[in-house]
Amino acid sequence: MPEPLPVPVVDAHTHLDACGFTDPESVRAAVDRAASVGVGRVITVADDLPSARWVVEAAGWDERVFAAVALHPTRTSVFGDAERTELEKLAAAPRVVAVGETGLDYYWDYAPPAAQDPAFRWHIDLAKRLDKALMIHDRDAHADVLRILDEEGAPETVVFHCFSGDAAFARKCVDKGYVLSFAGPVTFRNSADLREAARLVPDDQFLIETDAPFLTPHPYRGRPNEPYAVTYTARVIASLRGVDVAELAEITSATAERVFRLAERSAMQ
Repeated sequence: MPEPLPVPVVDAHTHLDACGFTDPESVRAAVDRAASVGVGRVITVADDLPSARWVVEAAGWDERVFAAVALHPTRTSVFGDAERTELEKLAAAPRVVAVGETGLDYYWDYAPPAAQDPAFRWHIDLAKRLDKALMIHDRDAHADVLRILDEEGAPETVVFHCFSGDAAFARKCVDKGYVLSFAGPVTFRNSADLREAARLVPDDQFLIETDAPFLTPHPYRGRPNEPYAVTYTARVIASLRGVDVAELAEITSATAERVFRLAERSAMQ
């Protein structure tokens, strides 16, 4: 286990079910491990309908767990009235803090762009109707993601999960008021462009996450990931930005509180 952080942080994006933590006991154990090193709360994110049902249930098992609900862009080849009706109901649950992850993915070919585009637009509208943050998945689709957000009118809060762009793209997102969330790749030795982006984001527009079980930070790249490992990312970003890790933790925690309205959602059942 890593050295504990001096100030608690939030893992802004994880997939507890994909990590293999699928029952109340294993979820609590994972969150306990995270809490022991200063990761006080986690947001577990759905990528299909079974996962969406699960994250809503899991957010009721432990007060430190919140949820985000959407259909991942690679799952949108089948996206009809039944899927939309159920997702809308699940996303409205009190402890769901974001509509996500949704967006565009041009890397995989599981769903054509012609299917991803209308699904993304529907999720944007849902986030606005529910007044919840929109959590973006953007892989090899930077220009089209920004274009569609402009065309549809972005929700008040937009979070680019696992930000993967360079400094120029980061500036475009920051100028639009979007929040950028950095995961394990910012710790990789070959991530110079991403590190430059992490340096320039204003204090109130960035988050940290694991995207567990994927993208384990250096020095454990390639091994299974889970929420406690966001501490490695926090320390790397603190060093990149030239601040103490306690300051970095305070900054990202305050952003997570504001973006996801965690105190408000904590009071809801």
